[in-house]
Amino acid sequence: MKHWLKRGLTSLAVVAGVVLGLMVVGSEPAHAEKTYTIGTVDTFEPFEIQDKNGTYNGKNPGIEIEMLREIAKHEGFKYNLKIMSFNATLTALEAGQIDASMGGMSVTDERKAKIDFSKSYYTDGVVMAVPENSKITKLSQLKGKTVDVKSGTSSAIYANSVKDKYGFKVMYFNTSNTMWNDVMNGNAAATFDDGPVLQYGIRNGIKLKIVTKEINSTPVAMGVKKGQNQELLNKLNDGITWLKETGRMQKIIDKYTKGDAAKTETDSDRSVWGLIKSNKDALLSGLGETLLLTVVGAALALLFGVILGVMGISDGKIFSSISSVIIYIFRGMPMIVLAFFIYIGMPSVIGHKIPLFTAGILTLMLDEGAYVGAIVKGGFQAVDRGQWEAARSLGLPYYKALVKVIMPQGIKIMVPSLVNQLIITLKDTSILSAIGVMELTQTGTVIIAQNMEGFKMWLIIGVIYIIIITLLTWLSNYVQRKMA
Repeated sequence: MKHWLKRGLTSLAVVAGVVLGLMVVGSEPAHAEKTYTIGTVDTFEPFEIQDKNGTYNGKNPGIEIEMLREIAKHEGFKYNLKIMSFNATLTALEAGQIDASMGGMSVTDERKAKIDFSKSYYTDGVVMAVPENSKITKLSQLKGKTVDVKSGTSSAIYANSVKDKYGFKVMYFNTSNTMWNDVMNGNAAATFDDGPVLQYGIRNGIKLKIVTKEINSTPVAMGVKKGQNQELLNKLNDGITWLKETGRMQKIIDKYTKGDAAKTETDSDRSVWGLIKSNKDALLSGLGETLLLTVVGAALALLFGVILGVMGISDGKIFSSISSVIIYIFRGMPMIVLAFFIYIGMPSVIGHKIPLFTAGILTLMLDEGAYVGAIVKGGFQAVDRGQWEAARSLGLPYYKALVKVIMPQGIKIMVPSLVNQLIITLKDTSILSAIGVMELTQTGTVIIAQNMEGFKMWLIIGVIYIIIITLLTWLSNYVQRKMA
């Protein structure tokens, strides 16, 4: 709890600095040993394998993470991993928020235009998989059907190149596990994915079968922004060469494709209660992050919203217009777009990286604050106009009339809507999983990638959300009774 409180207070300070105008923006401090920021994906076994806490600190972190560990030791540098979706890593690399990107990234001509690739350490091909009971064995049988792919990957590029020839439709997903389950549930006829990734999933319980040989094989490599970070690129190339020459690279690859790490540990008890017990620490950590995001985000959103609401009913047209524009912009912008803009886009503008948790808090503050602003403005405007006139006729200045007369009446009108907005804030924290915030939804994604128990884990997480929302609803009813 102290850890969460400390993070919350730290984020409040950072967000306040950003909101007040980013008054102090400096360069990162120099270190004796060079430290790089490496972007990688959240789940992409066997290249990246997260532990139950959503980190890559485990014994078997995947081919690329283990490779990076060895290279960093050999070349004498440190690194910080920034975990996000695959498409986000490419955007962050172009924006200069990360120094290098990896995640089973295929080397293509299109990417070469913006990325300088390292030496290749793996050759990867696309395969097609179908449900175990499917009679589909070749691409020509896909006519009129839907095929699932992971957006931004070589499998998606291949699917788009042949979809007109074979007459199928393409559906996009952000994670392999969600995509595979969509096929197993019968919503799509087949999926295209990287060969080793699908093989890893099938070995660990995914009920699909591969029906084609590897197609469109391409080299896999790490990448830096074109024309930049050449020092890091040289270190990566030297490290990859050293790993290959010493045989270490092949040992790492074999470990995750043929050895003990090719199959994850299975829980002896796969019941709902068994999954809760075996993942309780991760679930509690994700729940704690969700609650911290909700409390800090809601507090800042309330502050921001009250300011907008008061500005919205002010006598001056300038403040009222500014309030209306801000509310219009942030209510009209999808929250996921705002999250990506703050976390990936803003650093290239301000020249300073924004911590992941702080980016999440800032997203909640702006998005939810706009709705709170509209609620506050509407609550004040709902107070009978005669109350204003009576207060002013008694000689009260504008803001004293607002605080002493209008606000107490307006708050009673707002409370139900504000509590409802708090519940919405709690649910909206799940959207932040798109940028890699390790809240409850992202925790569930990581756990499912390990045990392949999608239905049971989402059931568990859904029940947790319902319990919290029920408690908040009871609190809302209690507050309204007291105020009545």
